[in-house]
Amino acid sequence: MRLINRIHFRNLHGDIFGGVTNAIVSLPIALAFGVASGLGAVSGLYGSICVGFFASLFGGTPTQISEPTGPTTVFMTAIVASMIASNPEQGIAMAFTVVMLSGIFQILFGLLRLGKYIILMPYSVVSGFMSGIGVILIILQIPPFLGHAAPKGGLIGTLQNLPQLLTTLNPTETGLAALTMAIIFFMPSKVKRYFPPQLAALAIGTIVSFTLLHNVELRRIGEIPSGLPTLYMPTFTPAQTVQMFIDAAMLGMLGSIDALLTSVIADSMTRTETYEDQELIGQGVGNLVAGLCGGIPGSGATMGTVINAQVGAKTALAGLIRSALMLVVVLWLADLAENIPMAVLAGIALSVGIEMLDWNFLKRAHKVSWKSSLIMYGVLLMTVFMDLMVAAGVGMFIANLLTIEQLSDVQAQRVKVVRDADDSIPLNLEEKELLNLADGRVSLLYMGGPISFGVAKAITREYLTIKHCDTLVVDLSDVPYLDETAALAIETAIQDSKEKGSKVFIVGAVGKVKQLLESLGILDLVPSEHLFIERTEALKRAVVVDRAAIGLQTG
Repeated sequence: MRLINRIHFRNLHGDIFGGVTNAIVSLPIALAFGVASGLGAVSGLYGSICVGFFASLFGGTPTQISEPTGPTTVFMTAIVASMIASNPEQGIAMAFTVVMLSGIFQILFGLLRLGKYIILMPYSVVSGFMSGIGVILIILQIPPFLGHAAPKGGLIGTLQNLPQLLTTLNPTETGLAALTMAIIFFMPSKVKRYFPPQLAALAIGTIVSFTLLHNVELRRIGEIPSGLPTLYMPTFTPAQTVQMFIDAAMLGMLGSIDALLTSVIADSMTRTETYEDQELIGQGVGNLVAGLCGGIPGSGATMGTVINAQVGAKTALAGLIRSALMLVVVLWLADLAENIPMAVLAGIALSVGIEMLDWNFLKRAHKVSWKSSLIMYGVLLMTVFMDLMVAAGVGMFIANLLTIEQLSDVQAQRVKVVRDADDSIPLNLEEKELLNLADGRVSLLYMGGPISFGVAKAITREYLTIKHCDTLVVDLSDVPYLDETAALAIETAIQDSKEKGSKVFIVGAVGKVKQLLESLGILDLVPSEHLFIERTEALKRAVVVDRAAIGLQTG
């Protein structure tokens, strides 16, 4: 595992351009998410700087840009509300402590090499999860979009107060927010290549507020503390400690999923390979430092990462330059951001929420299968109305059950009892002749492909079709993998056959399959001379034994 990310200076021009471009793109996003979290614009800025710098320095994806994202901001909003409600005096410090702990959890995920497992998630779950977060972000931005402060109660409180918010909307602020969104969504593609739409919307919206709307009182960001950040030391209270650790673990998992999914996109664009565990360590260090500096958490940002790759960046140097430029803004140019209207930031955040909705899959999910569609919409609704990680966990559980069922059905088709020549399994000519010669007194229990616990029932079902035979040949020649449940089903078939007076031969038990059967003591159930490597030899022996048993002359 590397100490720092892959950095070289052979692509200096592309990396500088990527860093400058992303600093411009990230500024309005950081301001918007900082305000949306309830901690203020400066928290968004320092979250973007800290996570971006340290995730780039210590991460495992060269072109990934890390910053506060929709999922992490939505979760942080809930954490801030919960901590302040339970402890008004220390709630903010406790919320930042959760961010620090989430970073520690991510570092542990990386050290334990869990990266490859975190993103083993069906797309229907990912789609519903991300779309659900997009819906939450949209709902939370409705009050500032309509010209109001956020009501108490978070998402549910917003929905409950929606009629009142609509009837008392501020037309000027709503119009300004709508203008912001229109600029973002309708800016020509040719212009977007040279000027980020979010920055254009931020600049135009602010200019309009000082020119055409100079006589109208608008809510603005207000004072942004300049200079170095205020450090927050870890703060715990006995009553909230357990909840803080739970929130931190969930936030760490959420950020890890988001970052690694973005890494997959980066790899596909740049033809590079992400070191998943190293990326988790980088993300963890970034969030740990962000919490210390009073910044909101972040993860891999899809938009910034895509832009980075498109403009020619190839190393983590781009992410470091981006964070350095944003730090310059915070230290010396914070005054310029203080007069940005809240409605403009609401429009930017709302547009991010709309873009987070997986429109591509939402339009096609019902065409794939009703099960995938049901999982996606179920995860979406649970994400919005229940809990982010519960939604992901339940969605993965159901999706994996359905996948296991489908794979088991496919595997079960390769479990079959054969008593004569059968073209459905790979028998050579001699083997077919031997089975015909046995005249039904030799049964071949054939299994092919990986045999998991889902196939155990099929093994039992097929074996029960055998009413009587003199010899049972258990054929594992084409089985590269066998799990314990299926092995125990085979054991039952062997024991039952022996109780009925049948001889049992085992064929093709090699490698890990043989090791499992030995560890369970299944190979001890048959004499060593009844263990064969080749199916043909086993059938020859079975037919010879069978013919001798009935007093016939063997060929």
